[in-house]
Amino acid sequence: MISVVLTQNGGILGPIAKGLGWILNVIFEFLSNFGIENAGLCIIIFTFLVNALMIPLTIKQQKFTKLSSVMNPELQKINKKYAGKKDEASMRKVQLETQAVYEKYGANPTSGCLPLLITFPIMFALYRVIYNIPAYVGSIKSLYENIAIAMQSTNYFGIMSEYAEKFTILKSAKWDEIVNNTGKIEIPHLIDIMGQFKAADWDAVISNTNFSSIADTIQTNADRIMHINNFGFGLNIAESPMGQVLADIPIGVKVAYILIPILAIVTQMLQTKLMMAKQPNQKSGNDTMDATMKSMNTIMPLMSGFFCLSLPVGVGIYWIAGAVFRAIQQIFVNMYMDKIDVDEMIEKNRENARKKKERKGINPDASMAELAKARTSTMGDRAKMNANRLPSDYEKRDVSYKAGSIAANAHLLDRKKREEK
Repeated sequence: MISVVLTQNGGILGPIAKGLGWILNVIFEFLSNFGIENAGLCIIIFTFLVNALMIPLTIKQQKFTKLSSVMNPELQKINKKYAGKKDEASMRKVQLETQAVYEKYGANPTSGCLPLLITFPIMFALYRVIYNIPAYVGSIKSLYENIAIAMQSTNYFGIMSEYAEKFTILKSAKWDEIVNNTGKIEIPHLIDIMGQFKAADWDAVISNTNFSSIADTIQTNADRIMHINNFGFGLNIAESPMGQVLADIPIGVKVAYILIPILAIVTQMLQTKLMMAKQPNQKSGNDTMDATMKSMNTIMPLMSGFFCLSLPVGVGIYWIAGAVFRAIQQIFVNMYMDKIDVDEMIEKNRENARKKKERKGINPDASMAELAKARTSTMGDRAKMNANRLPSDYEKRDVSYKAGSIAANAHLLDRKKREEK
């Protein structure tokens, strides 16, 4: 089921999607100044631009991968050394020795995950924007809005409710309240529904007698929408390849639709191959994990192709454009990484780590074991200080009891008795 909200998606991804939507709107408006109104082309430029902004994160991830190839043999030795030992002392030693290896190479354990943690929300927000373009591009939204406003002067409710059921748009609590109490569908919801329209749906609405008084308005704006959604080669970004293969259209157009999922598979396989080309061919020491990673590299492109069969062509164009950009990007990243000397990178990492410690007031020459002892000693000192705390200190600092209350006085008397013993 698909949940669409024209007023732009909220939650954690809402602000990110709104920022990306602003970029897409700027691109569309810029091209419109030259008489180019093509949503598919905007998706490609938009995808390229957003991926370009993430190049620094990609390079950082690749550097960590290159550094990991040097660290992994030592990390694997530590894991083998303490294999099967689950006691607290052994686990503490594993942690200390592992941290010592990272410190030796000036690396941070989170360095490899951080770029991904930043990239994933952007990618999901990017998908939201592509899937719901009318919510973010003002010029396109206005075309749907013209029709929605005109519809409200007609007997539209039953017809548009049927389309809402057809497209399985999830109804929010607000939607149910509107339907049950007013029998009216708000303009944003009408645009949500029409945003899923295919060419056949527009033809059916225009020919419907309930909309005969506004047929010209629907026709004029629908033609503009269809023009904007026309990517070329007979492809409409709102249509799905699966639906068009079964439709009565020329065989050449059917082939063009089928090429979308095929290209999605091929381009993502190419991207994966280029990404893995410069990574060392070594195992992690976990056969299950190695097998899973290998399978994922094969399954993910196939899954994207499968999804592209049923999703709108616009989503497929987004996936293909992203994979093509990242494949080209990977070629240049690989060339850049070939020029990086690992020893120089390690030395630079160590210097940066040293400076960070100095800024935090930590002795940069102290070993991990010494730092651990210092932390343990500090914790012990704090525990002793808390045990010897005077009642006056307790009254000022303990927020569990209100000063002067019966509970607080009882607690103080109990403490005095323990101290006298």
